Amino acid sequence: MSTTATEPRPAHLADTATGLPIPGEPHFATHEETRRHRKQRLAAALRLFGKYRFGEGISGHISVRDPEHEDRFWVNPFGVSFNRVRVADLICVDSTGRVVSGHHPVNPSAFVIHSQIHELHPGATAAAHAHTPHSRALGALGRLLEPIDQESAAFYGRQVLYGDYEGPSVSLRHGRDIAERLGDNQAILLRHHGLITVGGSLDEAVHWFLTYDSCAQIQLLAQAAGTPQTFTHEQALAAREGFGDEQLGWFSFQLLWDEITAEQPDLLQE
Repeated sequence: MSTTATEPRPAHLADTATGLPIPGEPHFATHEETRRHRKQRLAAALRLFGKYRFGEGISGHISVRDPEHEDRFWVNPFGVSFNRVRVADLICVDSTGRVVSGHHPVNPSAFVIHSQIHELHPGATAAAHAHTPHSRALGALGRLLEPIDQESAAFYGRQVLYGDYEGPSVSLRHGRDIAERLGDNQAILLRHHGLITVGGSLDEAVHWFLTYDSCAQIQLLAQAAGTPQTFTHEQALAAREGFGDEQLGWFSFQLLWDEITAEQPDLLQE
């Protein structure tokens, strides 16, 4: 899939490791236009989480940084199903936990986790978290993804296991500890808890989440059937160059955006 460094790349292809004709992320003239775009993507991502049955009661949240006020982030409201969230339902929370826009309360766990991730990691425009069966099962085993295929290799050297459990994440100290342990990784698997992924855009962060959960399922199936054969270090790096490409991660979400907005156009109600 990828081209070598010595091969000339056709001018019409994006400058990505994959060499695929991928368009770039859109840029807007005003903060308001950027904010509207991010909120629409956030509502779509939440509906996708509902579609994939990632809901677990009140648990699970996705956030995206506000483009104008970098100490604030938009997140799904407390007590509203993934399957029902619209753009109009989203709330904006500041660094103190105050809801500055919106009519719903914030989930305390969403605030302590996402506020600390956004504060400590300026490059993390968005973060996604849910308690999915596959991530919880993998975490219970104390295992991270192994590079057994191209998709899982996207996280090779870019994931970390968080094994300290103190109960539900409702303290800023706990949230900060998670954010610190995340480091420069794309994913942090919380033992006895769930999965968090981050990205330079909401599109990218959600793509990594969906891919990680799918890879966890494949690994669990393979290990139940036998002993999976993993890539060599060199093979894993080669696969990561393509399947771990940030622009490819962003673009992959666009296909899901087209699907979910066609299926559930009401999510765009403001």
